[in-house]
Amino acid sequence: MGVRAIRGDLDRPGSLRKLAGRADVVFHFAPPAAEGVRDLRTRRLLSALSRQPVCKSSRAGMLSRHLPRRLVYISTTGVYGDCGGEWIDESRPVKAVTARARRRVDAERVLRVWGRRYGVAVSVLRAPGIYAEERLPVGRLRNGTAVLVAEDDVFTNHIHAEDLARAAIAAMRFGKPGRVYNVVDDSVLGMGGYFDRVADALGLPRPPRISRAEAAVRLPPALLTFMSESRRIGNRRLKRELRFTLRYPTIDDFLRERRR
Repeated sequence: MGVRAIRGDLDRPGSLRKLAGRADVVFHFAPPAAEGVRDLRTRRLLSALSRQPVCKSSRAGMLSRHLPRRLVYISTTGVYGDCGGEWIDESRPVKAVTARARRRVDAERVLRVWGRRYGVAVSVLRAPGIYAEERLPVGRLRNGTAVLVAEDDVFTNHIHAEDLARAAIAAMRFGKPGRVYNVVDDSVLGMGGYFDRVADALGLPRPPRISRAEAAVRLPPALLTFMSESRRIGNRRLKRELRFTLRYPTIDDFLRERRR
């Protein structure tokens, strides 16, 4: 297809030297490392993109032509923390609880500061649980992993992988500098309802329901963190500013198409 591939490793800064001056648009989808309080991978990427060319002419002018025009970053809605099931939008202050979400907050901050400094239009896409044909919770359903009873359940948010990819393209075209966009579908589901729908579609048993007190004893800590944060996230900015139409407005739309 005429694409020149440049292999780089965000954990090896020396491998990123060839990135400078290569791109008009950057899509940054790499997650932070699994430990630490800062996203060093994002910092290394920005350092590589910001390398100034060796030239005796105006370095500032050269740098402005050297940098990308746009950068689109996929973050997570986990930066909001627990919202008690409230409806929220992008104006909600971040309140990350997990170390993973804190690293995402750090990445967002660094990217937006860098964008303002160098005049690069940075768009941050906050994505929730991503699903697709190959990204359904089949293993959990087959293992009979429990979910919370209705009165203890939490609201979850979702986006199909194809819609997330399309939203990244839309942000490249229409995103405002330094703007954050929640890339979520129109579903309003509790976690248990999501698993029930997928189980029914796949012909698998619905997961057992347990109380929050039981979950604290029976489930691993990593899974409990997902059951401790509840929020309903609006997507008005996604639709209005990015002129975006969801291919899969809800998980039910995807599951119906899958059955055809």
